[in-house]
Amino acid sequence: MTSDPLTSPDTQMPRFDARMSDAEGLMWRLEKDPFLASTFGNVTVLDKPLNFPLFKERLSRATLAVPRLRQKVRPTPAALGAPKWVDDPEFNIDYHVRRVCLPEPGSPRQLLDLATLIIHDPFERTRPLWQFTVVDGLAGGRGALIVKLHHTVADGEGGVLLSLQFIDLERNAPLPPPMNAVPPPEPSIGSEDPADLLRSSVSDALRVPIGLLKQVRNALADPAALPGLAGQAGDSLRGLVNQLGEVDTARSPLWTKRSLQRRLEVVRVPYRLLIDASRALGGKLNTAFVTAVADAAGAYHRELGAPVESLRTSIAISTRTESSGSNAFSLAKLLVPTAEMPIVERFAAVNEALNQARDGAKSASLDMLASLSANLPTSVLTRLARAQSQSIDFATSNVRSGGVPLYIAGGLILENYPIGPLGGVAFNATLLSYNGSLDIGINIDSAAVAQPELLRDRIERSLNILIASAPKSAQTTMSPENPATAAAGGTTWSRWWSRLFR
Repeated sequence: MTSDPLTSPDTQMPRFDARMSDAEGLMWRLEKDPFLASTFGNVTVLDKPLNFPLFKERLSRATLAVPRLRQKVRPTPAALGAPKWVDDPEFNIDYHVRRVCLPEPGSPRQLLDLATLIIHDPFERTRPLWQFTVVDGLAGGRGALIVKLHHTVADGEGGVLLSLQFIDLERNAPLPPPMNAVPPPEPSIGSEDPADLLRSSVSDALRVPIGLLKQVRNALADPAALPGLAGQAGDSLRGLVNQLGEVDTARSPLWTKRSLQRRLEVVRVPYRLLIDASRALGGKLNTAFVTAVADAAGAYHRELGAPVESLRTSIAISTRTESSGSNAFSLAKLLVPTAEMPIVERFAAVNEALNQARDGAKSASLDMLASLSANLPTSVLTRLARAQSQSIDFATSNVRSGGVPLYIAGGLILENYPIGPLGGVAFNATLLSYNGSLDIGINIDSAAVAQPELLRDRIERSLNILIASAPKSAQTTMSPENPATAAAGGTTWSRWWSRLFR
């Protein structure tokens, strides 16, 4: 297993800047359209109820260790430049750390439904953008924690690193040393002179050269001019236009509706079995995960009498380094085969598609595209983003967590399901590794996916089929005669593409 971000001595907290990055500012602006909300979360199940006073004390300390947790967003005048983070003079820990009790029988379904309501309830945008809800009353004497975090505070991996502030390696771990309390800021503290605020906002807005903005306008009007652009700016512009100009519709004949109705489903499989299977087939865990979801999506369509040859997915690709800020990722889009075929053949096709998508994401990173689009009106951005979301059928993401047993306020973590943002797609399947298991949260638009339980069952079945289909011998895996390795060489990929576009 790879090194665990929660237990590695080299793990560092993400950098929190006073100014949002361009990507964070873009996510903030896009939420003018509720379909493009970027809130994500986590549902953690523990072997016993949390010690609430202790947990609240740990979170109070965390807000001192991580000042971002006591900050709110201050938009810039006329949306010029990225918003700023300022201290919230009205900060109250009781608003952000809450406690509820499930009614009997305290079933897993009740917990998931509660998490769906909490996580998809919009944040109060004049307060710090996070909320933790401790849940009592689960069957079997267990407890739970529902985490809700805005994407501008941190991405998935950043959220995992934030959890270092309240996660322990033993049940009754000693409390960390206390931190000096920060006096609450006066209402005027953190404010800027209006002239200075406007000046800095205009400066932000002018970071993109006027000539490049003119190129963006001209290229959107005449895409045929793109090949003539040269240099890094030209590469960035081509990436922007390719991303914003792609208005192809999603391919599912079933998942055509979009709504604000939500349903959360979860799946759990053994980590070691799936990682070994992915390596034996010549790929990585991401490939196995996307392959299984694509296989399940195809089976779902066939069972409902609407077979489809391919679907388009987006996948979050981490770009985190030691100097990364609170968000460090890029989004890649790719077509995945969903026609009926052996899952080993599908794995090879998805593996090549992922490799190509990663290369494309490097030349059109989220930060780069956000920087180039920072000066477009919000109304234009939301229309472009909605059009982009309508070209994607489902989203996937993979987040690393701890590989050893972990505890929160006296409770052992048993299950740990991530909930990724939908952003206008039919569903988001996010995988989180924890203590020998892979916990998958499936955030579903229930107006798009009419039978969410069927989708969940097919994802679980496809994961198990993939595990069972992988060669069991490392020697066989490395052999040139191995059919899975041979398929990865391109024969299967070409056959799929020829069938797709025949």
